[in-house]
Amino acid sequence: MGSMVLAVTTALGKYAEFKGRASRAEFWWLVLAIFLVSVVIRLIETLMIAPLLGFQVGDERAGQPLSLIFSLAILLPAIAVTARRLHDIGKSAWWLLIGCVPVVGAIALLWLCTRPSDAANDWGEPNPLY
Repeated sequence: MGSMVLAVTTALGKYAEFKGRASRAEFWWLVLAIFLVSVVIRLIETLMIAPLLGFQVGDERAGQPLSLIFSLAILLPAIAVTARRLHDIGKSAWWLLIGCVPVVGAIALLWLCTRPSDAANDWGEPNPLY
């Protein structure tokens, strides 16, 4: 649990920093944290916000105001940590654009993010904390 907190605080501390490197642990712990927070927010919206807005519990038409706010808040750090993760394997952040190719691009980007860290490269030394 300590490494998750450390990785997520490191990733969020570099909110919009596209320089440097991000280890696999930093990237994947952030992905897990985003997923877990999204699930909790969705439950809150379904069980509490929807009735406050005059909809039935679980009604799809209720909208997701908290999810929208969270998604907008986490968009930039998610892109930044992915760019730093690509730097860690020796790739340019321009490789993020491969994710724009339907299906195949997302799979390729996912595969790139699972690659092990390179030794020192153009973006600095690997992070020994994770």
